[in-house]
Amino acid sequence: MKKLFLIFLIGIFVHVQLKAQGDTALANERVNTVQKMHYKDNKFVIGGYGQVDYNQQLSSETNYNGNMDVHRIVLLFGYKFDNKTSVYTEVEYEHVQEVFIEQAFINHKINPWLNFRAGLMLIPMGIINEYHEPPIFNGVERPNLDKYIVPSTWREIGAGFMGRVDEYSLKYQIYITNGLLGYDGDARFNGQNGLRGGRQKGMESVFSFPNFAGRIDYFAIPGLKLGLSGYFGKSQSTAYQGIDKNDEMLKSTADSTVVGISMLGFDAQYNIAGFGFTGQLYYSKHNNVLQYNTFTGSDLGKSLFGYYIELSNNILNSLPTKHELIPFIRYENYDTQFSVSYDTPINNTSNRQEYIFGLGWKMHRNAIVKMDYQIIDNGVESKNFLNMGIGFMF
Repeated sequence: MKKLFLIFLIGIFVHVQLKAQGDTALANERVNTVQKMHYKDNKFVIGGYGQVDYNQQLSSETNYNGNMDVHRIVLLFGYKFDNKTSVYTEVEYEHVQEVFIEQAFINHKINPWLNFRAGLMLIPMGIINEYHEPPIFNGVERPNLDKYIVPSTWREIGAGFMGRVDEYSLKYQIYITNGLLGYDGDARFNGQNGLRGGRQKGMESVFSFPNFAGRIDYFAIPGLKLGLSGYFGKSQSTAYQGIDKNDEMLKSTADSTVVGISMLGFDAQYNIAGFGFTGQLYYSKHNNVLQYNTFTGSDLGKSLFGYYIELSNNILNSLPTKHELIPFIRYENYDTQFSVSYDTPINNTSNRQEYIFGLGWKMHRNAIVKMDYQIIDNGVESKNFLNMGIGFMF
């Protein structure tokens, strides 16, 4: 099965390359909702996006009910005080009943290549964490690689700079932020979900150590965009609260609740003549893991690793229509215990593979109906899902 799948991927890729030789390359840079709002001249702007899903597990032996969900409705509000200073906020309603603030930051344009930003911002790690509006990505659900390794949607409070240098075909972001919460009386990290439980989401966030997040995008070749992301720092911990600075034993105990995190990501997007190729790769290395697991009883991996490759084609590209019909196929592989420290229990389901193929119909570039078939294999069992949904952004 796996060999046939890889042969199929290679065959599609070769076809894309042969066809591309006779076509003119076209740039197709993704733009998220906040960026669309930022480029408008209106003083007050409103935007948003939404996603409604149907997920059905399939089995020849067991009956499963389907799950229908208004997964998220997001409203964004932006206001420009003048031609340099603006503010953007994003309110998210998940599953009809949960309310979160996903972004809330000010942006001050010093010049075209230097903007100052401060507030609650998305960590610029990979593609999906910044570009997660449903019409932008293929498949009903966001890739699980971006759920368990990054982990999306990941936002923190901080400040920094971003800008675009068209002369060198570069875009950059550099921020100092608070970090993931690793300990609040219990372990927030583990071998099954990696760092995902440490997202603070701007909710009375614990701050123990500053962290660095950065990204560079390169877009000199039409249709091709390359990205390099990095995140470096330490997890936050409530164990430091109220301890005597001169008490070395208490300080040593608090240090045992902290994990050093060094995460790197590389991504590539290539779009030409209706064909699309997307790839992402992440590696996260952790320090002080043995001490953390010993103190908290957790099984966090010493490193996380994952990647995916995806191929798609708008089969209506050559026709005189604004509609898009996009079949796609994606392979994901991610391991939340890629390596472990001494004496850490091995989670046999941490290494997961996914095969996803589906179809998206865009009746407008910002409105889509989706369907896909998903196979998730964790080494112990394989689960099959049929997913359908709608998505929009404005």
